[in-house]
Amino acid sequence: MIPPLFRRSPKPTIAALYGAVVAQARCARFYQDYGVADTVLGRFDMIVLHAALLLRRMRAGDAAMQGLAQGVFDAFCLDIDHNLREMGISDQGVPRQMKRVGEAFYGRARAYDTALAQADDGMLVEALARNVYAEGADSQVAAMPLAAYVRRMAGALEGQEFAALARGAVRFPEPEPLKTAAELKI
Repeated sequence: MIPPLFRRSPKPTIAALYGAVVAQARCARFYQDYGVADTVLGRFDMIVLHAALLLRRMRAGDAAMQGLAQGVFDAFCLDIDHNLREMGISDQGVPRQMKRVGEAFYGRARAYDTALAQADDGMLVEALARNVYAEGADSQVAAMPLAAYVRRMAGALEGQEFAALARGAVRFPEPEPLKTAAELKI
């Protein structure tokens, strides 16, 4: 057993994992090509999507990996709390907003888990249309390429070893460029 004094703190690992989630969620292609709204809510939904899938992978690990997953979720909550305060939400209003954030996170994570358990993308497209695209005009059509990306992301995360995640190394796939109407000859 390694004495506590010489153990590596999980904080840099948690920061690296959560930082990778945020960096991937900020990928410009999601907003330019995939039609995700470049708004506070659009960016929130992309962070939730990436965090939920990373945590899904980490939950499949041992107790230490699950503890690390909790640390990543806690980092997400601290980040959202900080952002709410920066946006001018009062000290009294932050807990109410954080309750809504928690409900949104768990609801979306559950919807994505359920959808990914299905062989086809129908439920996943519906979940993305409802959450990321807020059921706007043509949200089902817009959600189809994002569903393909989410499926690839889930597979890529499944292929990553827990030891790498425990070191703070996570690799998300790049979102593929979408073909324009001219390229599709529509």
